[in-house]
Amino acid sequence: MKYFVSFLCVLLLSGCASNEMKVVNFSERQSVLFEEYVIPFSFFPRTIELVGLGDSLTQGVGDELKRGGYIGLLQKEISQYKGIEEVILTNTAKRGRRSDQLLKMLKAGEIDHQLRKADIITLTIGGNDMMKVVKKDLFDLKVENFERELVKFEKNYDRILEEIREVNSSAPIILLGLYNPITAVTDEKSEIDSIVADWNNTIESMAYSDVNACFVPIDQLFITNANLVYHTDFFHPNSKGYELIEEALVNSLEECSLIDERNREMLF
Repeated sequence: MKYFVSFLCVLLLSGCASNEMKVVNFSERQSVLFEEYVIPFSFFPRTIELVGLGDSLTQGVGDELKRGGYIGLLQKEISQYKGIEEVILTNTAKRGRRSDQLLKMLKAGEIDHQLRKADIITLTIGGNDMMKVVKKDLFDLKVENFERELVKFEKNYDRILEEIREVNSSAPIILLGLYNPITAVTDEKSEIDSIVADWNNTIESMAYSDVNACFVPIDQLFITNANLVYHTDFFHPNSKGYELIEEALVNSLEECSLIDERNREMLF
């Protein structure tokens, strides 16, 4: 046992070393010469706290296999990575939630405890903000109405990220985009496509403003229902749809240099 402890001390001390050679004295009669050694992320098994924020898309509504939607699949994925002992999932998302409602909850500090412990945060919000316009002006939908709502949404989204960062300044925040559910019943292009694109551009710009945020586009996954990715409500994804979202999320995490999928390890 004492030999293992000595070896571990060597690794830890050398991990903090500069590029110069270091001498460590273990006794008056012996010294060990060694070069810098970088301890990999996976050396010490750790527990990851995964926190979900937002609406029904993060809640997993429509997942008929009851696997927790995309975030449940992500939890399982990460738990298999090198150096991960356990992934604890706390999902605070709720069906029907809008950006103003999420902001109110954050400002009230209702989930500060969960956010403070989080190692990874995922967020889906905005779909119900758009649906608010649809429900209000169902028989007189105009692009201008969505543009006005987008201005409010952008302010809310920016403040949501500020509230998160006040509690947790360093955890990666995964910002998922929106999709157009109308494609479930028609493959034709519509003004809604350009509206969704504008809202996604806004979310993506928010990701660029935070060094530890990563944007995940999912609109192209739902441009048609030919692959049967919708739930029977023709609005939410089914289990297959959530699988596609999780795959897109993992791809984006690689592009954001947060994970190495090939070597199955996290990079933070």
